[in-house]
Amino acid sequence: MRIMALDYGDARTGVAISDERGILCGDTLVLREWDAAALARRAAELCAERGCGLVLLGLPRNMDGSEGPRAEKCRALAQLLLDSGAPEVKLIDERRTSIEAHNILRANGRREKRHRESVDAVAAQLILETYLGSEDNRRRQEKG
Repeated sequence: MRIMALDYGDARTGVAISDERGILCGDTLVLREWDAAALARRAAELCAERGCGLVLLGLPRNMDGSEGPRAEKCRALAQLLLDSGAPEVKLIDERRTSIEAHNILRANGRREKRHRESVDAVAAQLILETYLGSEDNRRRQEKG
């Protein structure tokens, strides 16, 4: 079963999709959508097209673990995803993924001005890779 990870943004949403066995990150892309309902429909369609059985949605939290308005938007998107046909949605703590994504791009020689084009996809990849290495994923694989 493939797994899809989303790094939700107002204008761009990073997407990372695992391989068929749910072990490695395969594809990454960016969806450019301003409307949350339209984004949810497109992500659910992509999920069905690629055979994803789980959607990981990055949940932004403050460094102290509290949640702000952005987390509320993510929770609302999670419900929209389910309403649009996503099979299962898990909220995953995404603290520091955007910072790490910028650091990865910088370390690989990408100029700061060009980061916007790919930082969301890299952040989604980090969310996916974190989950793929988690105990929760190991238990999921043992069941399935």
